This record gives sequence, C-alpha cells and structure tokens, in this order.
Amino acid sequence: MSKKKQGSFKRFKRALKYTLKNPLTYIWFLIFIILAVATVIVFFSETKTESGIQTMFDSVWFTLVAVFAAYFDYCVKSVPGRMSALVLLVLGMLLFSAVTGKLASYFMDLQMKKNKGLKKLKNLKGHFLLCGWRPGFEKILDTVLTTNPDITPDMVVLINDAAEQIEQIRSQPRFKELNYVSGDFADEAVLKRALIDTAERALVICDRSKKYSDLEIDSRTVLAVLTMENLNPGIYVAAELIDAKFQKHLEMAHCDEIILTQDYEHSLLATASSGMGYSNVIRALISDDADTGIIIEDIPSSFIGKTYGEYETHLEQNGNKGGVLVGLLLNTGNFHQRRKDALREAQKNPDIKSIVDNLKKVKTLKSNEPVLTPEPGFVIQKNTKAILVRG
Repeated sequence: MSKKKQGSFKRFKRALKYTLKNPLTYIWFLIFIILAVATVIVFFSETKTESGIQTMFDSVWFTLVAVFAAYFDYCVKSVPGRMSALVLLVLGMLLFSAVTGKLASYFMDLQMKKNKGLKKLKNLKGHFLLCGWRPGFEKILDTVLTTNPDITPDMVVLINDAAEQIEQIRSQPRFKELNYVSGDFADEAVLKRALIDTAERALVICDRSKKYSDLEIDSRTVLAVLTMENLNPGIYVAAELIDAKFQKHLEMAHCDEIILTQDYEHSLLATASSGMGYSNVIRALISDDADTGIIIEDIPSSFIGKTYGEYETHLEQNGNKGGVLVGLLLNTGNFHQRRKDALREAQKNPDIKSIVDNLKKVKTLKSNEPVLTPEPGFVIQKNTKAILVRG
C-alpha cells in the first residue's frame, strides 16, 4: 500500500473512531431506526385501509411530510398507523426544536464574537486602523472622523483589549458602524483579523487598556509598527510615543509619522510662559476643523518642476482663496513607496557618479519632511504638497 493510501486510511480510521465515540451518533442512529420502523408499520397497516397509501413510496412520503412539515398528507385509518403517525409528529417537533435551537445558538455565537471583536473582518479595503485605547478615547474618535471627511465610521477598525469600553462607545448611534477587533495590536494574528494587508492607514496611540508602564507602552508601539510594516509595506503608519528615546527605533521601522505627545505638551507650556499668547495661536493652527488652521493640499501637476516662488505668486494672484502658503511638505505618503520612486529616478541617469550621489540621497530620504518658507528658487519635486494656513 502506498504512503498516500496509508495516510488516507489512517485519517478514515481516526474519523470513524471519533464518530463512534460521539453520543450524537447513536442518537441519530436511534432516530433513523424509529423512522424506518414507523414507515414500515404505516405501510403494512394502511394498505389494508382506504387511507390512500398503496405503495412503500407513499408510506415514505407520509413519514417525511409528518416529520418535517408536521402535516399528514394522508389520513391514516388503522390504530397502528395512527400510533405511528403520533410518534412521527412528536419526533418531528423534537427535531425542529433541536435544529432551531442549534441555529439560534450558532447565530448568537456569531453576534457575540462580532461584538467582542473575536471575529475576523471581511470585505474591507482601504480602511483605517486605530490601535490602542486610553481615557478620552471617544474624543479621539470624534476628532479622527471630523478631521478626515473621507473616513466614515464603517471604514474604521479599532484594535485593543478594552472590549467593555468599546462596547459602550459602539452603543452610541454615531459609532454603531465602527468595526472592532479584540486583542494585542502588536500580534500578527490579531492584525490579520483586522485585514492589515488591505488597510490604507494606521494610527497607534499610547495604550492604557491595561496597567502597562511607559516603557512597555512605547515598546509595544515600536513592535506594532514593525509588524504592520512587515505585513503591509504600503500602509501609512502614524504612531504616538511617550519617551523620545524610542523615536530612533520608529524611524528605523520606517514609521511615516511620529507623535511625541509629552514633548509637544512641554513645548506648549514653555511658549505659554512667555506671556505672548503662543499657545492660543498653536491651538488655532491645529484646530479639529478640517477646513481651518494648518491645511495640507495637493499641488497642481503643472507646477511640478517649477519654483516655490512661481507657485506662491500663482496663489497670490488668485487671492489666496485656498489659504496663505507657508511651506512645502516633501516626500509625502508611504515611506516604502517614496523610496522606490526615488531609487527609480536615481537609476535613470547614465552617469555612474551621478547615480552614486543620487543613491546616497535616497539613503537619507525622509518621508513627509516639512520645509517652511523655502527660498523662491526652491524647485517643487514630485510627491510634494503645499502647507497652507486657512482662517
């Protein structure tokens, strides 16, 4: 016997052994015997009456209709036939109750898994992952949806271990369409349940869902970004850090945006101490409103290759309707994609020395690099966006 046939035979033996050990096997076997006996009794007793049952097929049909539809297609006349019909009717009711109970239990289990974030998501593409939880999370959600008009609640996937808090948030009408995946957002299996491979953007916030130390929080953030970039190099990842010493690790993981919350807080406090009202200005610039404050907008393709001064003059001639130009954001978008584009451009030059120089520039490439008020002669390259201030 070949190894393939031996393997198939062993699998069959294991399946048979499991089936024979299962009590349900004997229950179904008993039900089959009852149905067969009742069918035979109806056939032998009713063919002698005027019930209309003349063949074994009529008897089988009578049994099937009585069990599955709780209806008698023929009116049995004999006492044995009526006793058998009663048994079939009761058996049908029991089977119906068992099947409906099993189905209800199955759908309830599916719903509970969905509510608790234990079910793998389906049919999501280009969605937004929000990883972690902390007090004030509802405000963060509100701000994310307000400042990103292109993101609807059904496109947001929350990943954290705060199932109870998320359940309360999702009970609100405006958040009921949010998707939720329960688990550690640094775990590959959890990220796959959230369909990381088709996600477009991700935001990792400092996770306070458990009693983590600041060191553990930042370590998990770095691990999560590394895992995300490994599973989906094309995803745009922004991550929040507590301690600036982890910034280098995130840069090595090619995180597209790094938010140093405590450093920003310290800077804000320092500017407020000057008594010049800087904090009010900063608050206005980072407004939650998507149409005011600092605005990042695309530059028309006709200005790619032209100078900053030419583009600034163009906006002034149009009355600065979109806002006042204050700078440029270079190499926007996903780091891996920008690096591929830069490598492709660097290799186009036939001069070997130029290629080497360009490759050195690629090595030091920074994504989403802001340049405020550059010289008028600064040349606008591809993947550059305008930084505007709009009131």
